[in-house]
Amino acid sequence: MKKAFLILEDGTVFEGKSIGADKEIISEIVFNTSMTGYLEVLTDPSYAGQAVTMTYPLIGNYGVCYKDMESRKGWPDGFIVRELARMPSNFRSEDTVQHFLEENDIPGISSIDTRALTKILREKGTMNGMITTNENYNLDEIIPKLKEYTVTGVVKKVSCDETEKYVPGDIGSDKVAADKNIAVIDVGTKKNIIRCLLNRGCNVTVYPCDFDADEVIASKPDGIMITNGPGDPAECVDIIAQVKKLADSGIPVFAICLGHQLMALAHDAKTYKMKYGHRGANHPVKNLETGKVYISSQNHGYVVDADGIDASVAKPWFVNVNDGTIEGLEYIGKPVKTVQFHPEAVLTEYGHELLENFCCIAEKFNKNE
Repeated sequence: MKKAFLILEDGTVFEGKSIGADKEIISEIVFNTSMTGYLEVLTDPSYAGQAVTMTYPLIGNYGVCYKDMESRKGWPDGFIVRELARMPSNFRSEDTVQHFLEENDIPGISSIDTRALTKILREKGTMNGMITTNENYNLDEIIPKLKEYTVTGVVKKVSCDETEKYVPGDIGSDKVAADKNIAVIDVGTKKNIIRCLLNRGCNVTVYPCDFDADEVIASKPDGIMITNGPGDPAECVDIIAQVKKLADSGIPVFAICLGHQLMALAHDAKTYKMKYGHRGANHPVKNLETGKVYISSQNHGYVVDADGIDASVAKPWFVNVNDGTIEGLEYIGKPVKTVQFHPEAVLTEYGHELLENFCCIAEKFNKNE
């Protein structure tokens, strides 16, 4: 097996074994603390522009089941693991992670100390790095390139190219009667978000990231969802302007993850890059209205700045129990609510409630509840 090297912008070098595609990449190096769900991580569009380190030491032991994919392909620039299982054991398994990485042109590295790597990222913050199989690498040439690298243009990369329509029964959803029409703004959506809406009796129209808000509003949907996605939200200037129009339309809007950040920016709030972000399946979020705490799945490196929120415009809805950062906002005088986490993955009935009832925000708004 060919040698591989992970080189960080601070000069740290890890030597391991090459996995996946045989290619060299420069990317932002992040870590995910999930013990399972590696295929969901690999197919989450929010990881575009990043190389993902899995902190759990054994990855690939239950193989790949293509029904579990969150989107049409793998999105990370690279994949970093302690040990990659070559012979999965699972009655649902259809493939190996090694072959999946090869087919999706994703290079990776195994047999490195991912615990040590994660400690570096936690202490120094997320940094850029290179995965290479070149044993004659030159740090003096590589380090400047790593420091200059920035993640750009990833939302356009992961979004659909044209409007797509789905009805209950599509993409593995239940064939139920549909009594709502939902517009989904795709800035990096996962299939499961669409599937959850279909299962709840919604016809879904998915719009690409370069959507025209006037067109969406003219279609008179019962609700609008702005999805998760990758990259720096402040880069999405044109999208933010269209999001503001949606928020002012009077149509109920529910925004998640990147959509949550875009909505905040559309209302003159600020976002900033976190030291190492929230990436995993075990992040506790507290509902400030009820005091209840829920365990959520998250994947974000940016967060809405709590100090920049105008109290006359929006109020905090959820906060992160670990670090107190904003996890949700409720907008004053508008049928608009947003959350930073993935609502379909909240490990309680509340995730179900968020998705099933976000259209009734309009009814509550009209009744001044």
